[in-house]
Amino acid sequence: MDLNTIGEIARPDARDAIDWREGDAWLAGGTWLFSEPQPHLRRLIDLQGLGWEPLTVSERGLEIAATCQIAKLVSLTAPPDWIAAPLIGECCRAFLSSFKIWNTATVGGNVCMSLPAGPMISLTVALEGVCRIMNRDAVERRVTVEDFVTGNHKNVLQPGDLLRSIELPAAALRKRFCFRRVSLTHLGRSTALLAGTLDARDGVFMLTISASTERPLRLKFPRLPDADDLRTRIEREIPQFFDDVHGTPEYRRHMTFYFAEEIRRELSGGVQA
Repeated sequence: MDLNTIGEIARPDARDAIDWREGDAWLAGGTWLFSEPQPHLRRLIDLQGLGWEPLTVSERGLEIAATCQIAKLVSLTAPPDWIAAPLIGECCRAFLSSFKIWNTATVGGNVCMSLPAGPMISLTVALEGVCRIMNRDAVERRVTVEDFVTGNHKNVLQPGDLLRSIELPAAALRKRFCFRRVSLTHLGRSTALLAGTLDARDGVFMLTISASTERPLRLKFPRLPDADDLRTRIEREIPQFFDDVHGTPEYRRHMTFYFAEEIRRELSGGVQA
């Protein structure tokens, strides 16, 4: 879609060279930005000129630049001991988009949209991701992805703030994982998306619930709970489920409990459903 209110496109080569003003918007992939009218915008600031390395693998884990395209993320060759790395592909395939969009859409764009069904949100919360955020003065702060998203299409970013990257710790990538997702239509937007991880070292179990809730929720247990304890915890933590055309609260609640128990059983070594 043409954005006929845009009078300028800036292409800075450094964050501290940007003079943020009212009517500005960051441009990464632009798959959402150009999908509907943006009458309040006057200038786009193209982030591609900043030259951020899309993916950085180190002993600490994986750093994903906000400008990293989905196609590059899904093509990552992970170290052999990152046994949770296949969760990346599972979440990338949960996009409400064709694979062609993967070459344009960015990880940071999906996280900053902060929609309940954002699969990059689900991925990075499940793998204990931390956002690096720079403000107008290029001062950096860190916020977990779980805390970054505060509601449906809401997050902690203030005007002029820029998501620089998301860091996934190596310890999370070495965990066993289990993934479940449902949508009302083939390749449709997620109605419920759950991911569980189990740490072989200390037995800590984490369950990330997304799409069925307004914002992602990660439940942490010191060890695998039994079915009743898990259900009770979910009931206490989620008093209300999300409601839109992609699923009623009742259906989302049912599928959340159903998937949570499947994940618990699979990671406990029980019979897989």
